[in-house]
Amino acid sequence: MTYAAPGAPPAASVEPPLVTDDNPVTGLIRLVNRVITLCWVELRKIRHDRTELYTRAIQPALWLLIYGEVFTRVRAIPTPEGISYLSYIAPGIMAQSALFIAIFYGIQIIWERDAGVLTKLMVTPTPRSALITGKAFAAGVRSLLQGVVVVILAAILGVALTHNPLKLLGAAMFLVLGSAFFACLSMSIAGVALARDRLMGIGQAITMPLFFSSTALWPAYLMPGWLQAISKVNPLTYQIDGLRGLLIGTATTLWLDAAVIVGATIISITCASLLLPRLANR
Repeated sequence: MTYAAPGAPPAASVEPPLVTDDNPVTGLIRLVNRVITLCWVELRKIRHDRTELYTRAIQPALWLLIYGEVFTRVRAIPTPEGISYLSYIAPGIMAQSALFIAIFYGIQIIWERDAGVLTKLMVTPTPRSALITGKAFAAGVRSLLQGVVVVILAAILGVALTHNPLKLLGAAMFLVLGSAFFACLSMSIAGVALARDRLMGIGQAITMPLFFSSTALWPAYLMPGWLQAISKVNPLTYQIDGLRGLLIGTATTLWLDAAVIVGATIISITCASLLLPRLANR
């Protein structure tokens, strides 16, 4: 018997070691890039069809032109000294417009599921949290565009808003984060309801209670006790108080408003991400 001497493997067959990137900064940058990409995909829909921007501007215009002007003349609702009622409700109408945009955002993700788009997105390396966050902040940017419309209408009606760029930037952040929260709330409901009709019914059932239990139209101290308790746990109240303090200078605890909105947004993103597979696998 003969034995062949073991030979060294050819150089071409030697595989390079697997290099893994465990740098958390790189992973965070990659996650942010995916969120921005998904957000941009959502916003391109507005670029191709701007009808939504025009039609959604009708409702805040009616609130400011009719409700705001009438109650400013009636003076039935007290406001802080030196601030007209129209100025008082302008931030509330801005937040209301953002709420109405975001609260039905779950319908869109159900449409994507029915069209097979959501299934394709779920098999990509993109984390579920990035997918939800991208859609949520796309709703936030849509709401920001709507907020610009409200600011223009308010300026035409003589409402004096701040010109401080830092305060305007802070107001934009409140508007975007609040919209992101309500968009994720809608997508979480979609993960439970699983059908467009159910989601639309639930959305209609909670939208007006959220709006009227907030401080959008009147100060909290005018509410009955039970409604004040609901107002204190309503994230829309904190969003409106933050917008009001930044835009027209009313007294508010800005750090508390910001903490509530940021915390609620993080929790809602987590809930929507956990419920997304249930919606996709239906």
